[in-house]
Amino acid sequence: MKVIEANLATPNAKVAIVIARFNSFINESLLSGAVDTLTRQGGVSDDNITVVRVPGAVEIPLAAKRIAASKKYDAIIALGTVIRGGTYHFELVANECHKGLAQVMMEYDIPVTFGVLTTESIEQAIERAGTKMGNKGTEAALSALEMINLVNQIEV
Repeated sequence: MKVIEANLATPNAKVAIVIARFNSFINESLLSGAVDTLTRQGGVSDDNITVVRVPGAVEIPLAAKRIAASKKYDAIIALGTVIRGGTYHFELVANECHKGLAQVMMEYDIPVTFGVLTTESIEQAIERAGTKMGNKGTEAALSALEMINLVNQIEV
């Protein structure tokens, strides 16, 4: 039996982080977690990390698509926060963001990790951006590092 697993060290990787400005007080914590993980655990240099800021979560997939099409990056990390409100808007934004990112990943054959919080409340978002529930930006970066190495091991 052959088992393919990957480690986290990717010192030569080029990673793009697409981050929404909407709910920036939460998203900046996600960004800090992602960058810290890329540099400390992945060995990625600051010069190989590009941060792209977009207005909100629904705009993340278009920026990710352009980044993927450039073929200059090994992975894309998507960061943002969508907090449920009293209308159907939450479902539209969260679903379209996720669907768009999945399409980018499959169309361009590049790891795209989903660090977009979809929470019921602002308190839940704060918990997932570095307090009780960890930092989802960190988790998205860890997934990106592992997937970069994993896809490079799988022959097509």
